Amino acid sequence: MTEVKTFKLPDVGEGLTEAEIVRWHVQPGDQVEVNQIIVEIETAKAIVELPCPYEGEVAGLLVEEGRTVDVGVPIISVRVAGESAESAEEVEPPVVVSTAEQLAAKEDLVPSAAADPGTHVAPDTGPDKPKRQPVLVGYGVKPGATRRRPRKRPAPARSAQPTGEARRALAKPPVRKLARDLGVDLAAVAGTGPHGTITRDDVRLAARERAAGPLAGENGRAPAAAPAPERVTRSAPVPERPVVHEGRGVPASLSLSEGAVPPAGAREERIPVRGVRKSTASAMVRSAFTAPQVTEFLQVDVTEMMETVRRLRELPEFAEVRVTPLLLVAKALLTAVRRHPMVNASWADGGGAGDEIVVRRYVNLGIAAATPRGLLVPNIKDADRMTLPELAAALGRLVETAREGRAQPADLTGGTITITNVGVFGVDAGTPILTPGEAAILAFGQVRDMPWVHEGELAIRRVTTLSLSFDHRIVDGELGSAVLRDVGAMLENPLRMLAWS
Repeated sequence: MTEVKTFKLPDVGEGLTEAEIVRWHVQPGDQVEVNQIIVEIETAKAIVELPCPYEGEVAGLLVEEGRTVDVGVPIISVRVAGESAESAEEVEPPVVVSTAEQLAAKEDLVPSAAADPGTHVAPDTGPDKPKRQPVLVGYGVKPGATRRRPRKRPAPARSAQPTGEARRALAKPPVRKLARDLGVDLAAVAGTGPHGTITRDDVRLAARERAAGPLAGENGRAPAAAPAPERVTRSAPVPERPVVHEGRGVPASLSLSEGAVPPAGAREERIPVRGVRKSTASAMVRSAFTAPQVTEFLQVDVTEMMETVRRLRELPEFAEVRVTPLLLVAKALLTAVRRHPMVNASWADGGGAGDEIVVRRYVNLGIAAATPRGLLVPNIKDADRMTLPELAAALGRLVETAREGRAQPADLTGGTITITNVGVFGVDAGTPILTPGEAAILAFGQVRDMPWVHEGELAIRRVTTLSLSFDHRIVDGELGSAVLRDVGAMLENPLRMLAWS
């Protein structure tokens, strides 16, 4: 006999309350194994793959792609082998859960069949090998724990995938999300990336060709066949490519109307606020209205810093990593934190027990990043303990992780102080808003040639503007000025980093 078990959306991060179903990896009728990845979800912080806690046949997908559901709501049902007739359970045909039904259906978080998260799987040894046991649901499969059985392709009539996804086009999750936002059929797009992978540029070109009509096809590509939606909706504006606030150059951002053309005569676009955009908005409002923020500015001659960047690139210790001006800005801020620990603190509201200032003796350095999913602030854990080559490598990994949309909740929590590089957008300065729970954030403006008085004479020098916002409950004007002045002094003369480290 068989019984049908449901898998509820788990909390894959600290305090997660909801998530969006991005893409199903299985369809009704597919056979699934324990720990097989069945769905990708997008939380306010990351895209996460969820493994299945059961082995059996998919009975139904209870939530469609693109729907946001609360933690604890059933999202998939699996038909598993029962031990007896008494354990069999008669169920109604699966249906898509409405918002009201989601709230009513919220129950326990973890299915009863989930095993101890510490268990692991023995290697395949024959027909009598032990069944695979689930790892902690919501955090993926432990390396080497299991192999995923090739899943059979569902019949077209049973597919719950959007049009264009029945054929498994080669595209990464951020590209698939962009295609859904622009209404592009990936099956009709020819990929120009490695091994035929579809890129963001391919998707945007297909969107423009579709908007221009059937005669607009270029390079042998067929226009997307999906009709223009009645209302164009997207979760957030999408840059041309994920841009971590690092290095130089200005991204050509995709406007709300480019590629996603509203119907003729439409005068408005409505964009659902969810995912990263929703989380960012909530955090910024909370920060702006709970912490009294002050911003100070300092123009700095960074001619010597730029020369130091060039010379570091020639050293063998940096041969395998990318050296950018942001590396020295990060090192300067870390050194300033060592000299002024109070700037690396947070305000703890104690309620009736009294408030406290928590001074951290470690630095998890946050780097603000613009990604296709919106603004993210992944952080480098214990950045203050790293050598300069180690810090450069960590920055490189952060760039790659953000670019590929692989930042996990752990990467995005626990930051203590942040840098945002507004110069990558061609901006001189700004007033950055504090990341909640942090006492300071440093903005690094663009580096450009300017007339400057150097050694008593007017000269053309490389100049940038630094902006430091800080929580005035923790950092007073004297301390904030000292931190900003120290960072500026180290960028003017990088030798001071050695003297003060």
